[in-house]
Amino acid sequence: MGFWTLLEGLLLFANGLAILNEQRFLAPRGWIPSEMTGPGRNSLKGQVIGLISAFQFFRLPLILCNIIVIIVKLFSG
Repeated sequence: MGFWTLLEGLLLFANGLAILNEQRFLAPRGWIPSEMTGPGRNSLKGQVIGLISAFQFFRLPLILCNIIVIIVKLFSG
């Protein structure tokens, strides 16, 4: 496994977190960022919710990274 494969895997993971729908997937499990206030924010659950929110916020850079990866894959095979 090379470094490029690792980067592609991380990009796929980031894409998966970015497309999670807050109303359909996160709200029924109680994973809404607005509910995480106070000391619960520093727990593992709070950290995961923050990570998901960050990936949803940076969708445009993810789109650009996906375009770059697609172009590189088209030329390199």
